Amino acid sequence: MKLSRAQHQEIARFLGRVPPTRQSLRRLRERFPSQSQSTLLSIFSQEYQKQIKRTHARHHTPEATEVYYQRYLDGVIKNASSPVLLELANEVDFAPSLMARIVLERFLQEQDGSIPSKTLINSMLRDPSQIPDGVLASQVYQCTVNDYCYGPLVDCIKHAIGHEHEVLLQEMLLAKKIPFLAEDQLRAKGYDKTPDFILEVPVAVEGHTIHWIESKASFGDECSHQAYLQDQFWSYWNRFGPGLVIYWYGFIEELDCHRNRGILLKDCFPANIVTLCDSAAEQ
Repeated sequence: MKLSRAQHQEIARFLGRVPPTRQSLRRLRERFPSQSQSTLLSIFSQEYQKQIKRTHARHHTPEATEVYYQRYLDGVIKNASSPVLLELANEVDFAPSLMARIVLERFLQEQDGSIPSKTLINSMLRDPSQIPDGVLASQVYQCTVNDYCYGPLVDCIKHAIGHEHEVLLQEMLLAKKIPFLAEDQLRAKGYDKTPDFILEVPVAVEGHTIHWIESKASFGDECSHQAYLQDQFWSYWNRFGPGLVIYWYGFIEELDCHRNRGILLKDCFPANIVTLCDSAAEQ
């Protein structure tokens, strides 16, 4: 689903006025009923992540860390079964999983007298049963399962969705009998940065030659698309020629402005793809 820049800005303004909760997501769907749920959910996640990045630094000062840790301790003393960390994160408008990380790191530092490694922190966030304190383990678990944009659970879901769409794209290429090399095959050949699929025989889409296809299981907004252009798409273009990016959850239509330079955007697998066999048959 393609949105105009004005439509996307309207959705973003709405999200800027509501907290990142399930209730807000329901309100978002009610406010924009003509938009697909998957598109709205992707934009919801992107806008929330932008907000968290803007305020991330102030939550990680030594003063803030100490305040959060003491509030956690005071809260569980009063009622260890209440969602102290989750409520604290919601109160200060911070991602629950990131709040859990701050308090867990402070707890481990107090226990061992040294700063814990990121590997240990990540392992405990993925599996809170490793945390040597039952109350904190429960609090961390509550945060991770109630965070819709951050944390190990969200990371697993995003990875699964991304893989699902890559498999879907691969099946579509096979159905069209378009020969290709997948990313894992290309890495085995020594390529370090590759798109999801390199087409062994170029195809034509809407009059544009395509040598590669990249799958993005997200909405293509201004911020993410510009980052992808800089970090990925132009590199692919330099190495492999013009290509196609599929944003499965839609994109801002004004961003599809590099077709003549060799990067085409679509929100689905092209219905009018022309292969070499098609051209030969027509001739």
